[in-house]
This record gives sequence, structure tokens and C-alpha cells, in this order.
Amino acid sequence: MTKPEPMLSETEIEELAARIDRPIALVGMMGVGKSTIGRKLSSLLHLPFTDADEAIEKAAQMSVSEIFARFGEAYFRDGERRVIARLAADRPSIIATGGGAFVNDETRRLLLDKAICVWLDCDTDTLVERVGRKDTRPLLRDGNPREILTRLKAEREPFYSQAPIKVMSEAGPHNQAVQRILKGIEQWL
Repeated sequence: MTKPEPMLSETEIEELAARIDRPIALVGMMGVGKSTIGRKLSSLLHLPFTDADEAIEKAAQMSVSEIFARFGEAYFRDGERRVIARLAADRPSIIATGGGAFVNDETRRLLLDKAICVWLDCDTDTLVERVGRKDTRPLLRDGNPREILTRLKAEREPFYSQAPIKVMSEAGPHNQAVQRILKGIEQWL
């Protein structure tokens, strides 16, 4: 049995929050926990949280799945880039990006320049289990989800690996990943 990692105290988290001068962008595969972990970080750091996909849906007044179906992935990625550019120009906050956002060269450069980028990663089995809980993933509609996730993960890892902070988000409580992110940010600052 592994020993639990030491957690940052409330005072240490407050001191860290005071040093954060830009948005924190969570990047990684769909199902890795960006939105759930982002909300927890937002609560701990007292920073606003935005799920980029939700912001895109609000701006377009339709779901991500509907945007993909009606206009295609390229159209969606362009809207995603614009929304993320607006969010990254804002004050310190937490941004949960879509799984493919960091693959776009312009979006990735912008986030690396304007935000603290954190790559959340986990094994494929955990991804398959997590994304199986929702039927809202347009990239998983046609085909075997395990095969698609394995392929996407291999294609996207070279882009995700450019984020200066990498944290594993294994099965189990997200609080451990949140603490690892806080420690990663503390070291990065």
C-alpha cells in the first residue's frame, strides 16, 4: 500500500492562490476529469471556473454534438479557439479545455503564453470507463470507443506533453489529482 501524499494546508493554498497571476488551463483527453477537477480547483483557489465546451455551447446556442453534426469539426475548432482566446485573456481563472483544443497550434501557443497549462493524463481503461457514462462525445459516435480513444491519445500526447505541468488523474478520488496540480503550480511559479 502506498503512503498518501502530503496535502497542502488551507493557508498554503491561500498563499498559492495569491501568487497566481493568469488563468490555469487544464488540457488532456476527454474523460480525464478536466471539468470535475477544474471545479474543485476553482473552489479551493476561489477563482472562477469555465468549461470551454459549455462556453462554446452558450455562444452557439447548441450542443457540441449539434455543432459537429451541422457544421463539422473544423467549424467547432475555430469557435473553440476564439472562446479560449477570450478566456485566456481574462484574469486568473480555471479553464477546462476540450480534449482537442491543445492540438490546435494557435490555441496551444496562446495557452502556453497566457496560462498555466496542466496536462491531466490517465490510462486508456480509465478513459473508456469514464466516457462510457455519457453519450455526448461526438468523436466516439462512430466506432469502438476503446480503439478511438487509444488512437486519439497516441495522436494527441505529443501536443499535451508541451504543457509544463503533468498530473496523473487515476481512477478514484479527484482530490489527489487536485493536490498534485496545486503542488505542480507551486513549483512552476
